[in-house]
Amino acid sequence: MTSVLNRSLTPSSAAPEGASPHAYDVGLLLVRVVLGVTVAAHGAQKLFGWFGGGGIEGTGRFFTMSGYPSGRTMAVIAGLSETLGGLGLVLGLLAPLAGAAVLGTMINALAVKWGGGFFAPAGVEYEVLLLAGAAGLALTGPGRIAVDRFLPGLRAHRLAYGVAAVLLAAVIAALVLLIRN
Repeated sequence: MTSVLNRSLTPSSAAPEGASPHAYDVGLLLVRVVLGVTVAAHGAQKLFGWFGGGGIEGTGRFFTMSGYPSGRTMAVIAGLSETLGGLGLVLGLLAPLAGAAVLGTMINALAVKWGGGFFAPAGVEYEVLLLAGAAGLALTGPGRIAVDRFLPGLRAHRLAYGVAAVLLAAVIAALVLLIRN
């Protein structure tokens, strides 16, 4: 029986003994959906004022007070990055870029909140968790339960896609931080 089972596994579907390759996909789906919905909701706070958010005007004032030029424009960019990045993660659509959008926003959030320690309420633990989750998803890919599985170039996630997305996020975040006062 074991030899029949071993022959039915292909190298790409082989998993550690006792583990199902589908378990990884379900786990990635869970992380993508929870992280993506959370970040998209934060984006909706910035863009539309939903869920007690400040909308573009209130968030724009916050960005201006935080040293960013054109606070309103930065609010739109951050709101779109979070909303579209979060929804991209939920769907598993262009997952490396969706993760990069969230990662870049969280790098800037860390820069703004830095100095309040690690733990809540003034700390950065929440931002670090979102940053790590987004980077991890960009690097690992969305799993097989994702829209990317239906896109020819992204059907098989490659580590190079994730590394390129993480580097892109870091470079763009650094450029945005350079213009901050």
